[in-house]
Amino acid sequence: MANYPQLDNSSGVWNLRDVYDAVMGGYWPNYNAIAVFNHGRSGGALIEKITMSTNGNATVFGDATLSKVYIANGGMGSFTRGLFAGGSPGGSVDTIDYITFSTDGNAADFGNLTVARGQVGAGSNSVRGITAGGSTPSRVNTIDYVTIASTGNATDFGDATVSRNEIAPMFSPTRGCFAGGRTPTVLNTIDFVEISTTGNATDFGDLSVATSTAGGAASSVRGVVAGGFSPSLTSVAQFITMASQGNATDFGNLTVARQGVSGTSNSVKGIFAGGEAPALSNVIDQIVINNGGTGTDFGDLLIADDNIASTSNAHGGLNDGYQGTRPIPFQENGGDRGLFMGGAPNSSIDIQKVTISTTGNAQEFGELINNQEYFGGFASKTRGGVGGGGTPTTNRIEYVEFSTDGNGADFGDLLLDSEVGNGTASSNTRGIFTGGYKPSPGMQNRIQYITIATIGNAADFGDLTVARGSNANCASNTRAVCMGGATTPAVNTIDYVTISTIGNATDFGDLTVAVKECGAASSSTRGVKFGGRTETSPNYTNVMDYVTIATTGNATDFGDLSAATKGATGMSNSVRAIAAGGNTGSTVNTMEYITIASTSNTTDYGDLISVRTNGCGVTNGHGGLVGG
Repeated sequence: MANYPQLDNSSGVWNLRDVYDAVMGGYWPNYNAIAVFNHGRSGGALIEKITMSTNGNATVFGDATLSKVYIANGGMGSFTRGLFAGGSPGGSVDTIDYITFSTDGNAADFGNLTVARGQVGAGSNSVRGITAGGSTPSRVNTIDYVTIASTGNATDFGDATVSRNEIAPMFSPTRGCFAGGRTPTVLNTIDFVEISTTGNATDFGDLSVATSTAGGAASSVRGVVAGGFSPSLTSVAQFITMASQGNATDFGNLTVARQGVSGTSNSVKGIFAGGEAPALSNVIDQIVINNGGTGTDFGDLLIADDNIASTSNAHGGLNDGYQGTRPIPFQENGGDRGLFMGGAPNSSIDIQKVTISTTGNAQEFGELINNQEYFGGFASKTRGGVGGGGTPTTNRIEYVEFSTDGNGADFGDLLLDSEVGNGTASSNTRGIFTGGYKPSPGMQNRIQYITIATIGNAADFGDLTVARGSNANCASNTRAVCMGGATTPAVNTIDYVTISTIGNATDFGDLTVAVKECGAASSSTRGVKFGGRTETSPNYTNVMDYVTIATTGNATDFGDLSAATKGATGMSNSVRAIAAGGNTGSTVNTMEYITIASTSNTTDYGDLISVRTNGCGVTNGHGGLVGG
């Protein structure tokens, strides 16, 4: 095995591909990756921990606020916090405790569940923790959620497809799955929810073996259910592919058949602890999630117990164990967070968020400092923002961090004291603002730029070939393309610049239709323009054009929006683009999506929180960031 440099030793030199292979192979030295276990029956309030990269016995972490039994599978975790929900110390409780992974110590009160219950199925991504089902002692179908970074009570999420307890949970960064359980009949049911939305669970498929009191563990791709009762003690492990729907497949076996087992992971290893076999067990098993086969011994719990709640700071809901101690290597698929900012009517300050690779309605993210419309957006892999806009007109630039829901903060100023309708494009380092309008002297051909990682004012980049506003921009990680716009009549002009090189724009080609007030989005190779306002009747168009960003030439027809629309906003990851909001004769809240590599008409995605047009979309995975 290669000798990779330690995280606390910066003198080493290594190849990024080797680092990527080490991370995905499970042997990158990751000292923050721990699993914690809140005891469930015989261990009182004890919380134990293990370091998942190294086999060995558990050690003391601290104590919970309350000694609980049947807290089974009630664990949730972000990169920094672990949460334990529910339980039954004689009667069901609604208590949620939390610990900080980096510091051994006792748990503190987080808040309360919407319904007091034990034997739930719980999990999380880095932002939101979700708790499903359980017993009060009557079995319930309740699903509720918390925002892990903020203490407080849980909020109703929706309902599971069936009332049950003794559920095995599995979570990716976008989806939570809940498998098996008891009604009191032992079930093979698998439900799922999209974490970023709210609503009722949807049927995923069936377990190959009906199981209750099993443990669940996951990478971002695969979920594993292991052990449990079916209809006797079992060692069977079975797996699902999280992003799809379908029935579970045989994975292998645990070392010991037992029920009441609890699972978590570091996204490479699945960890299954405790249980009843039929005596209470202290066994900790490990599996390799992507491989399958029979588990191996990891070590022992300090106290033999079952119905434990476990979680970690590296499970599959946290993007394959990345914990902020190093750059995420090789993000070839880019990020998945899309933000829709501002827009008309009433020059909104709202910031709404979506997970681009899923479908569903937008959720609240925060608020801008200024209520704006007709402005441009920029984004790196970590930071997104907007500049300019009206009404009233402004030259303000503000930004947000993708990783944390919250309000906009001041970044700096554009060059002119008021600019609206400016198009924007970004690489991972630089944001480009093109054109725009100022009441005097009018339409602008100015191109200006910012360095996204450094707060400050914009600087002059060069000039467009034609002065215009309300244009649509897209980008690869090397080239920004400006499409259409108003001169005041709409134009079909397409310009481009090389993002890293200051200078004037060069003619790229022409759109199929001259338009203004149009949105655009891109992968690293292709840019797509959505609809827009024309100068001929009918004044709105449903036409989508596309260009190959690296190759100059005229645009080609891509397909059609569901309706002729002006003022739609484009957002994308490296695979999928969303057209959000707009005006079809009246302002709408619809969102539609396309697969950028395949020409076609749009498909329904979901709805914005409220109707919006001429807003701004930014994402941490657009085409300008892939490979950037």
